[in-house]
Amino acid sequence: MANTTFNGPVRSENGFQQITKNSTTGAIAVTSGSKIAVEAAGGAGIEGTAGVYITNVTRNPSDTATNTNIVKTTIMIDLTGLRDGGTAGDIIGKDGAGVAYIAQVTTANQGTVFGVTMQCLETPAGGGTDIDLYSATEGTGVNDTAIGDLTETQIINHGAASAGTHKAGGDIAADQYLYLVGQGTGHAAYTAGRFLITIYGYDVAS
Repeated sequence: MANTTFNGPVRSENGFQQITKNSTTGAIAVTSGSKIAVEAAGGAGIEGTAGVYITNVTRNPSDTATNTNIVKTTIMIDLTGLRDGGTAGDIIGKDGAGVAYIAQVTTANQGTVFGVTMQCLETPAGGGTDIDLYSATEGTGVNDTAIGDLTETQIINHGAASAGTHKAGGDIAADQYLYLVGQGTGHAAYTAGRFLITIYGYDVAS
């Protein structure tokens, strides 16, 4: 299909999606405006009782000559109903509810990651406030177990979080699972706390 130029606003009641089409099968894949492809499923060990867990992936073409994209992945999570661990360095999640990773980062979906930020939007309460972001090769980590039991890398050492604190980290290797890790020792339930995690990557559109 040829390019189309519009004169005036283009409106859509339900948003816009960027897609790719497989030249052999004709299959359509949404590449922008979609959820993160591998995220915590409903009822998994990371979703709090408040049920607030939202992800978004956006690809922004930055060079039309080479089709290079900047990929921005955003994860917003409410800690309410989750628990920190009984030991510093334990994974945050729902008690006894299954795997507690936030998402899996892949090159196909997040591009080559070159930066990550973690912003506290609401001060955590109930559980510990010292919360860090880790990646791990395994997607099997559950609440109240040590992140050190996995093949892990600390992405962001956030320290004590309060509304407005904002820390940055480096890259994330491909095919890694993301976990929130607390430094609390009471295995206490969170009654408040929201974070916005933003992952920046780049890729070449297919």
